[in-house]
Formats: sequence, structure tokens, C-alpha cells
Amino acid sequence: MGSYHWGVGVLSYPLIAVFGYALGGLPVAYLAGRLRGVDLRRLGSGNVGGTNALRVLGWKVGIAVMALDVAKGYVAAGLLPRLPVLEGPPVYLGLCAGLAAVLGHVFSPYLRLRGGKGVAAAAGVSLALAPFAVAIAAAVFALLTALTGIVSVGSLGAALTLPVAAFLLSRFAGVELHPAVGAMTVALVPIVFCTHRANLRRLREGTENRFRRFWERNQG
Repeated sequence: MGSYHWGVGVLSYPLIAVFGYALGGLPVAYLAGRLRGVDLRRLGSGNVGGTNALRVLGWKVGIAVMALDVAKGYVAAGLLPRLPVLEGPPVYLGLCAGLAAVLGHVFSPYLRLRGGKGVAAAAGVSLALAPFAVAIAAAVFALLTALTGIVSVGSLGAALTLPVAAFLLSRFAGVELHPAVGAMTVALVPIVFCTHRANLRRLREGTENRFRRFWERNQG
């Protein structure tokens, strides 16, 4: 009986990774565009993610797309480990499914491995596993985006903030954080920076796409 449970536990990780990848790969932004007769891959930045949906389809659709992308990561890391066919520590199953969901979001199996930049899905994964740190990172994202009018600056700043916030909360505020989750918050940083390579280049060149800043919207 023990060997049977050991076998089920080992098989649970590739199984939940497949589930997470399939879920994370759902191209919400692309589908939202298709429902309106447009292909986001050919408009705006060409990226199949929430920011381009916001730019091309409007703020209402863009916010909805971002929320659903966050939900993909949250369901993968927070809910998939509860499936009765799986065995193993929920935190490790959640990490496995969550990271697979982020990869699915970036390399969607439904769009020939083309997808978004993984920030929203990663936020959902982190929300399930380190919610207090995510709250701080989200505040940094909102502040930087509002101040600069550049979503990529907010995304990169939030990615850098997440592991720092997780460490400080664990060290000084008594917020329990599993070491593997702490490692995940660090691992997400190079992933996010890698998917934002083009944005970093445009930031250096001063040509990055910009939304109107908050105070500019309220002038005159």
C-alpha cells in the first residue's frame, strides 16, 4: 500500500504540471480580441496579454483580461492541488502547477507557444501562496504605473519588490512563508525580466509605450 501511495505521489507532479500548463496557456486576451473581430497579435505591441488588450480593446476589457489571467495562476497554485486524484504536500503541488501555469501563459500551447509576459499569471500564483507580499508588490505596481504611465515599469518594479516584501514580512512581521515559496518569488524575477526584454530595450531607447499618467488625465 505504501508503494502505491508513493507512486501516486510521484505521478502527481507531472500530472498537476500538465493541468497547470494547460490552464495557464488559455489565451484570454486573444479570445477577447477574437470576440471583437480583431487579432491582438497584429495590433498594438502584438503581445497576447492584458496590457495589449487594455491598449487595443479598452480599459474595461483590459482589466477583465488581467483579472482572468491572475485567476489562472491562482486556480493553478491554490485550487488544483486539492484535486482528489493528487497526492503530496499542497505547497509543492501548488508551486509545480503555478510555475507551469506561468510557462503556459508565456508559451501558450494553443497559439504555437506564443503568449503573454507572465506577470498576471505569476501574480495569481503568488496571491495563492504569498498573499501579503503580493499586496505590497501590487501597490508598487500601481504607484509606478501611475507615476510613469508605463505598465512595464510597474511590472518590473513589482517583480523586484515581491521577494523583498516576502523576506521582510517573514523576518520582521512574523508572516509565515514556506522556504520553497520564498525561492519561487526570487525565481520569478529573471522570468519576468526575460519576458520583458523588448520593453527593457525600449526603455533604454526612450521609446517604450506609455499610457497617459493619472494627473494628465485630470488636467483642464
